[in-house]
Formats: sequence, structure tokens, C-alpha cells
Amino acid sequence: MEGAVPMDILSLAGGGCCSLIWLGVCIWAIMNIVGSSATPGSKTLWILLILLLPVVGVILWLLLGPKQG
Repeated sequence: MEGAVPMDILSLAGGGCCSLIWLGVCIWAIMNIVGSSATPGSKTLWILLILLLPVVGVILWLLLGPKQG
């Protein structure tokens, strides 16, 4: 079929969008960590966890991280 977009290109584009969204979530989490009232050592550990293990780090931070308010 001429003019049809190969499925591989569509799946790559979808993966790219998901990656950009996840990058935004990680940046949002790091910004919230920096702005939290946690100790500098705690902030450093949370940021390293998110940078080294992004999925696990963000999920753990959402569940166990310092709460604002």
C-alpha cells in the first residue's frame, strides 16, 4: 500500500511520547523534592534514586516521600 505509514514508525512515535511524558514526571518529582522541607541528605538520596531507577524511584517517592502541607 502506497502512502500507508509502516506500523514500526507509529509504535516508535508512541514510545517517544510515553518517554517524554515520563521524563516530565521525573522532572516534576525532582522539582518537588528540591522544594520540600526534607533534609539535604534526604533530598540527595531521593534525587539519586529517581535518576538511577526512574520508575521505581518516582513510585517510591510518591508513596514514601516527604508530604507537603
